[in-house]
Amino acid sequence: NDHNTRQTAQRVARMFVREVFHGRYQPAPTVTAFPNVSQLNELMIVGPIRVRSACSHHLCPIMGEVWIGVLPNADSALIGLSKYARLCDWIMSRPQIQEEAIVMLADELECRIQPDGLAVVMEASHFCMHWRGVKDDGSLMTNSVMRGAFLEDAALRREFLSLRQKPGRNAS
Repeated sequence: NDHNTRQTAQRVARMFVREVFHGRYQPAPTVTAFPNVSQLNELMIVGPIRVRSACSHHLCPIMGEVWIGVLPNADSALIGLSKYARLCDWIMSRPQIQEEAIVMLADELECRIQPDGLAVVMEASHFCMHWRGVKDDGSLMTNSVMRGAFLEDAALRREFLSLRQKPGRNAS
């Protein structure tokens, strides 16, 4: 009989379907690709891209940042900077676990860009740890996916990881 929670269940259901989980129900965003006319072949890093998702086990928020490293080649497609953020939003907008989310993101980017190397790092705070169970609000989960040149070339991997650091942030 609480007047503040009348129709809350319906509002929450609409919010989950239309906003929090829309990546499950909407097609991938349109991503315009451009030819690599200048034959760029140097490391490009995009990030941090702020992301949010929901833990598929508890439907609690996951809030974090993603960094993407791309080593293009002459045949790689180039996409606009905002498209990285749009693809991140689409992938992250579904209930899931972080480990699988960044693999999905890496798969999507690799398919669209076809670079010589791809690196994706995600660092996030999980509210299932903040609000329930252990109630630890200080821990973060960091994981990475390294493909192609980033997997094979330790110096390139170190360069990417060092360039994504912020002052005061430890390397992941």
